[in-house]
Amino acid sequence: MITYDKKEVREKLSIDLVFQLLEEWQGNPTYTDFGIVSDTICHNPPGEGSRKLYYYKNTGLFHCYTGCAEPSFDPFQLLIKVARIQWNKEYDLNAAVRYIAIKFGLAGYSELNEEDTLIDWKTFDSYDRLQDFEVKDYHITLKPYDMTILTRLNYRVRIKPWEDEGISREAMHNALIGYFPPTAQITIPHFDVNNNFIGLRGRTLVKEDAERYGKYRPMVIGRKQYNHPLGMNLYNLNNSKDNIRKVGIAIVFESEKSTLHYQSFFGIDNDISVACCGSNISAYQVQALLDQGAKEMVIAFDRQWQEKNDDEYKHWIKNLEKLHDRYKNNIDVSIIYDRDMITGYKDSPVDLTADIFLELFKNRVRL
Repeated sequence: MITYDKKEVREKLSIDLVFQLLEEWQGNPTYTDFGIVSDTICHNPPGEGSRKLYYYKNTGLFHCYTGCAEPSFDPFQLLIKVARIQWNKEYDLNAAVRYIAIKFGLAGYSELNEEDTLIDWKTFDSYDRLQDFEVKDYHITLKPYDMTILTRLNYRVRIKPWEDEGISREAMHNALIGYFPPTAQITIPHFDVNNNFIGLRGRTLVKEDAERYGKYRPMVIGRKQYNHPLGMNLYNLNNSKDNIRKVGIAIVFESEKSTLHYQSFFGIDNDISVACCGSNISAYQVQALLDQGAKEMVIAFDRQWQEKNDDEYKHWIKNLEKLHDRYKNNIDVSIIYDRDMITGYKDSPVDLTADIFLELFKNRVRL
């Protein structure tokens, strides 16, 4: 039996790999100055809990600020927690280290006598295979919420900040974009591909809240949080699926707002856009595009870099290369790359004008 050296594997586990694990475990991670913030999947099922799980890149440790009796732990211990909650399996430390080492090709192993471990390796290996993207018949159905909550939102008020950016009232009306006065949030309902209401996100208009909690977060109304695992759905696919099937192309933006921009420029009847709601595209999301007949996935992420070859640029390129390599055998992957720096820092490719987007789209690249 082979076991892997925990210290060596942990030293080689980069922050990007930790981010990928959190995404696959449905933690909805986001990068921060200190590391990563995620949902508390350490003690909650996906889609529940709060965004109080922090990963610190300087220590390589997680800290849960709510709910965990032992709040500090490493990625291997988080895997053990996730396995118990999400898969109803009990794994020991050797199994956790082995899984991460094999998954990312990290070296450092030594021989271990079979009697020294209690892990059911056959069961663990079968889980490895379940995570392989080649499993094409694995589908997720998210539990719908009661749509009557949407009647409590304000649809009469004009969403002037978005109108000023060029988003049409028609596009917002079609997407049921509303406003919730008590918390000064633009409301964005999420639907699955079959038009089931599965979540409600809010875009705060309060600067202090945006800086403290992030611009976008699940809505909380009447002490109920309307959240869902973002990596297990594609925003706007319920509206664009027929056109995607006709043309065989899907444009994947980061944010919901970009799909509304696209509809405003080119019309709802010509919409082939979706949003992954982050800077990562999960296997579930790619499978959803394949299910709708997509042959090409156009990644149209925000320009999260200021100058070519700066640290942000290198990270941006690395993330896109990773996505390309992960899915290139399943779908044709192209990337909108603003080589001439037409757009601004943190702009979506569709933020400026229809002509600029079409130029970027025409010049999209394939790695």
